Amino acid sequence: MHPTLKSKTSVNDAHSPPEHKRLRFPASLGADLPASLVVFLVALPLSLGIAAASGAPIMAGLIAAAVGGIVAGSLGGSVLQVSGPAAGLTVVVAGLIAEFGWQVTCAITAAAGVVQLLLGLSRVGRAALAVSPVVVKAMLAGIGITIILQQLHVLLGGQAGDSAVDNLAGLPAAITRVELHSALLGLAVVAVLIAWKYLPAAVRKVPGPLAAVVAVTAVSVAVAPGVERVSFSGSLFDAVALPVLPDGNWLSVGMAVMTVALIASIESLLSAVAVDKMHTGPRANLNRELVGQGSANMVSGMLGGLPVTGVIVRSATNVEAGGKSRASAILHGVWVLLFSALFAGIIQLIPLSVLAGLLLVIGAKLVKIADIKTSLRTGDLLVYSVTLVCVVALNLLEGVIIGLALAAVCVLWRVLRAQIHVHQPVLDGQPWRLTIAGSCSFFALPRLNRVLHSVPAGQDALVELNADYLDHAFREALTAWQAQQRSTGAIVTIEEHGTTAFTDAAHSAPQRQALREFPLPPRSSWQPAAPADQTADDDGHDHPPLRSILLGIDKYHRRYADKVRPLVQDLTEEQNPDTLFIACVDSRVNPNLITSSGPGDLLTLRNIGNVVCRDDDEASIDSVMAFAVKGLAVDSIVVCGHSNCGAMKAVLADAAGPAPALGSGFDAWLDHARPAYRALVDGHPVALAAAAEGFSRVDQLSMVNVAVQLRKLHDHAVTGPALASGQVQATGLFYDICTARVILVTAEGIEQLDPRMAVN
Repeated sequence: MHPTLKSKTSVNDAHSPPEHKRLRFPASLGADLPASLVVFLVALPLSLGIAAASGAPIMAGLIAAAVGGIVAGSLGGSVLQVSGPAAGLTVVVAGLIAEFGWQVTCAITAAAGVVQLLLGLSRVGRAALAVSPVVVKAMLAGIGITIILQQLHVLLGGQAGDSAVDNLAGLPAAITRVELHSALLGLAVVAVLIAWKYLPAAVRKVPGPLAAVVAVTAVSVAVAPGVERVSFSGSLFDAVALPVLPDGNWLSVGMAVMTVALIASIESLLSAVAVDKMHTGPRANLNRELVGQGSANMVSGMLGGLPVTGVIVRSATNVEAGGKSRASAILHGVWVLLFSALFAGIIQLIPLSVLAGLLLVIGAKLVKIADIKTSLRTGDLLVYSVTLVCVVALNLLEGVIIGLALAAVCVLWRVLRAQIHVHQPVLDGQPWRLTIAGSCSFFALPRLNRVLHSVPAGQDALVELNADYLDHAFREALTAWQAQQRSTGAIVTIEEHGTTAFTDAAHSAPQRQALREFPLPPRSSWQPAAPADQTADDDGHDHPPLRSILLGIDKYHRRYADKVRPLVQDLTEEQNPDTLFIACVDSRVNPNLITSSGPGDLLTLRNIGNVVCRDDDEASIDSVMAFAVKGLAVDSIVVCGHSNCGAMKAVLADAAGPAPALGSGFDAWLDHARPAYRALVDGHPVALAAAAEGFSRVDQLSMVNVAVQLRKLHDHAVTGPALASGQVQATGLFYDICTARVILVTAEGIEQLDPRMAVN
């Protein structure tokens, strides 16, 4: 009984996403309500700190948090993402306020929301992800360093400068003028946040930022009543202010709108993708997420709030707290709104240095050592470093543009740069070897010509071309050098191993192609014809086959030996094949190739006609089967026939007339296959099935022969008991040379193993 070889799962089923039960608002409220409270407690101090760091009205942070939760939470494409003011835009907003004023900045925020809305409606959400991650990570690190330099001045009791460079330059003076109470309060917040993760789990149920701000603020009221604190006039509703259009300078305003829109979009989309990795619920719709973020920024800007983005800290908190639907994000916005309206006076107790300490920790978290190690490991450290320095020293937009440009240059360098090397012969008489790999275009011509002309005139050369892209200019330069070398009497051979054909570059547009090198190409496809003066030795004997074998061994040593060595290290002392493969000696049949197996997988028995003898008929076959079943304990035995088999032709010819003129030994050997002819004549089911598929008489006999040999295995003294007990399974195969397809042969018929052939 053969195991089934057809999967009953359709392609669409295999690739369709898992179905998730739609969570209705009331059904998930039991999980979303507590999650929303946890997110609210995390968002409250962060929103205040970001507003303070941006130089915006304190209430602008709470307005943005409420709008981000309610509007973006309702309309966005990520059900568990939580939006609000983000540290990533702190530097940009601070610069806009300094240049245009607060109300114009609100107009810029609203306009950026319109741009985001249009991007979402244009369905370019996924295209926005085509930004090098290393640039985004370096941008965040640059923002983190800028925030740290800015908030250090606030923590020390001073005023931050206009730029990161000014803040860095003024830091020594700020240290000498430190306000002790302010510095101690800020450092206390930093200490609490660092130590929070080491506290018992019961304590850590309270969000660390909230605990740090509340505890240190309470201490400040008692021991440092004179420190500078958050101040504003009026309530949340008094803070609502309509935006104002700028007076001229529209180019700068337009650049500011695009900057806010792009940074907010990228941060939101990356956050949404990251949130998807944290849960198994519905995946984010990135285009809808842009619509939600754009709508939130339009509302926030119109109400006098900070720009809104998806925030990974709040979103991760939402997932960890057990949020199940967008209700948790919406409710968190409602709690922010209620708190801001009812308890705004409490906010004015918070010292500015306390928020500075909170922002120092946030800024430090944006600079991730893991990102630096990754960029070093992946060769992107230059892009990371340049982007970070430019963001800190220049500004966010210029830094990102420079980083993206440098990343694009690095990609072009890696993609377009061909690896071209020359290897001098180790022994006298060996050819010079040139290895060329990668994208072979006109960009590589300077290096190609330099390497080619390092080969002395008149010296034989072997060019190993492993190109994935090759244009006419590169081919022309290589063939010109080949002709020049040959004119000096040298033999120049070009050996192709890549995905693009060398000859194609002469008459077609260059393009990247699928892998075209055959796993085990016949020697005739890559070996050059033997020169006339090398086909005979001193005795006048012809040895082209030996020359072919030696050239093949040479190629093996050059290209494959180092790759094979790790595969055979564990096979040095013993072998452990799982299959005995009985095949014909025909040179066109390669068992390892058609079974995709390698060293140590198959124990191969090859003879004329892939036959099995009866007990004690042939010691060589008996010994192999005994060694396979009893010595190596193989799991399966395969009998594989093939099309246009010479042995089957001989059996048919013998039945029609005199025996083949190949000697008595060959004629005696055919006795092992003659039972297959009798089964063919008697109308064996395999023969009928093969005839129905249009196979020739010879191939019908080959398939019947496989079925007959399988029957012999069941009757054999060694393999029979193993097959009967289930210790070993027997399988019949037929290799159709003209189609290069393998067919399953059973006692009842044949079956196509290639799904494409089965459909046809």
